[in-house]
Amino acid sequence: MRSLIDILELSTQEIDELVAVAEDIIANPVKYSEKCHGKKLATLFFEPSTRTRLSFEAAMYELGGNVLGFSEASSSSASKGESVADTARIVSGYADIIAMRHPKEGAPLVASMYADVPIINAGDGGHNHPTQTLTDLLTIHREKGRFDNLTIGLCGDLKFGRTVHSLIGAMSRYSNIKFVLISPNELKVPDYIRNDILIKKGMDFEETASLEDAMPKLDILYMTRIQRERFFNEAEYLRLKDSYILDTDKLRTAKKDMCILHPLPRVNEISTAVDDDPRAAYFRQARNGKYIRMALIMKLLEVK
Repeated sequence: MRSLIDILELSTQEIDELVAVAEDIIANPVKYSEKCHGKKLATLFFEPSTRTRLSFEAAMYELGGNVLGFSEASSSSASKGESVADTARIVSGYADIIAMRHPKEGAPLVASMYADVPIINAGDGGHNHPTQTLTDLLTIHREKGRFDNLTIGLCGDLKFGRTVHSLIGAMSRYSNIKFVLISPNELKVPDYIRNDILIKKGMDFEETASLEDAMPKLDILYMTRIQRERFFNEAEYLRLKDSYILDTDKLRTAKKDMCILHPLPRVNEISTAVDDDPRAAYFRQARNGKYIRMALIMKLLEVK
């Protein structure tokens, strides 16, 4: 039995296989419509989510399975003080696989130690979000046709943005990747990402506060929102929240085939006028999340 807590638990070969299965699901959905017949997914969401939870649920339904669970901690026994370990033990008796989102870093890892079924980390605090990274990877592959020889700009909240941390870890394993890290000084990538991944692996990277300067170099621009829920100080959030707003004017210097990604939800960091630009891939990206989660559920349940 295997869980997925961190994207780096998957080899690049396994990622390639998951992407290939997801591509096949997109091309031949009927072939997969009963693959998980009789199987149940439990969605244990201790933190609000729209896309991640609904795409997990849609993924299981489209595989012919069923879904049970909750969408906020207050509607679970956690509100009575039940531990993550006990919740995992109990729910293992009701479901074949569990997707868990939790505000505390490491909670899904703890759950995986006590559960009798696979656990998928659906986001733990500012730490990891491996299925968002798989979604990003599928989208990069569908939009660019490759995982190497890319210059990737990551813009906005690089300190608390778990999607950014996971994507840097995943993409650092491919060849000829360059990262351009675009953020205000207060929201730069944490030291563990800089030291343990970027420097340790000898990655080509630069840090800048200017989106305009970075734009012409980029093959991919990954925008993120400044996350109010990760700030301890409301004044600090308000000061930084509009640091980067992508509009059609800023795109004038971008490559014609640059790809714009965003894990969503957006607040105002991408102008709605950008939505009509063919380079805007974030709604296609959200849709891809369902297909890659279908592929992952099948893999962890060992469904052929």
